[in-house]
Amino acid sequence: MSRPIQFNNHPFRFLLYLEWILLAIAAISAIVPYPISRYSNYTGYPGLTIFSLMIFTILGLRLPTNKQFHKILYTALQVILIVVIALFWGKPARIFPVIFLIFVIRSCLIFELPGRLVVTSISFSLFLLTLRIRFYHSPIPAIVNERFRFFGLNLSILFLLTLIFTLLLMNAVLSERQSREKLAAANKKLREYALRIENQATLEERNRLAREIHDSLGHSLTALNLQLETGLKLWQANPTKAEGFLTRAKELGSKALQDVRESVSTMRSHPWQGESLEQAIITLLEDLEHTIGVKPTYNINFSEQLSSEISVAVYRIIQESLTNISKYANPPEVKLEILTSPTELYLQIQDTGIGFDLNQNTTGFGLQSMRDRTEALGGKFNIETTPGEGCKIQVNIPIYHF
Repeated sequence: MSRPIQFNNHPFRFLLYLEWILLAIAAISAIVPYPISRYSNYTGYPGLTIFSLMIFTILGLRLPTNKQFHKILYTALQVILIVVIALFWGKPARIFPVIFLIFVIRSCLIFELPGRLVVTSISFSLFLLTLRIRFYHSPIPAIVNERFRFFGLNLSILFLLTLIFTLLLMNAVLSERQSREKLAAANKKLREYALRIENQATLEERNRLAREIHDSLGHSLTALNLQLETGLKLWQANPTKAEGFLTRAKELGSKALQDVRESVSTMRSHPWQGESLEQAIITLLEDLEHTIGVKPTYNINFSEQLSSEISVAVYRIIQESLTNISKYANPPEVKLEILTSPTELYLQIQDTGIGFDLNQNTTGFGLQSMRDRTEALGGKFNIETTPGEGCKIQVNIPIYHF
């Protein structure tokens, strides 16, 4: 705790109430007349005693916990008040060590263990001083010497045990409170971490959804647009051929609508339904042939069983690559090769189109999406391209068997 302990933030309010009750009892005992008339003339200074008790009580309303100097000054002031009360109590047989216990309890709230031990030692020393003053400097030393020789020793041992018990009890209570505070702080941090993870997961899911929609819907709409453009150009010169392009455009429009529905409702399922991965890739190659009029060559060999995550990633990477080829490359030749080994999948997509400057065209969402998918599976993504010399994409993804 960095700020002072006050009434409104006292860690153990019941201790404060207990202080008031015990100090009130001590104050009353300083006022009530001595029951033995023989020693009733020993009055002391009850006004000064009560005033000192009031100051001691007020000090309990604000305990320093920050600067060490303030703690030491506060403790010294309490020692002075205790000495004043011990000297001017005025009732030689009324030894009520409440104030010493309160002194130790307060020290437990403001000091660490070494400081608590020092204050406990000071408290016991002050008690011995008070005991000596009460019994050996009172008007009745003869009674004490003859009848209560061992009374002071027994009382000292009893009070020492009480101080030790109080110190151990306060240490246990404070340790338990600190454990609860640390647990509460740990729970708070855990909730913060959980919220961060949730936000990060939400962000990653949004990015994944964006990739899925871009890769699936973008491919279909790009092909649809090319079919419509070609159909419009041929509408006057060759209506029959234009009708074929428009029919293909209608099919692509239906596929785009299906992709939207799948992206919204079944994003976690395979992008192909009722087909194998190999057949789904061949379908993509056939779509490219219908779009640009170039028949791709391919070599697909799945000798190893692929996980769902790898299968979807491979499909989406090929889909995005073919989409880019149909939009920008204008290639006379397209080659695709997929090979698997017991430990790795190798994918290469190559075209002999116009290519592009890699230093100026690496910020597109499609290229970044392919790279992200590959690296998310622990793979390596590489692209080689030069203007006028086509483009080659190579993907290596490790295959794990469980």
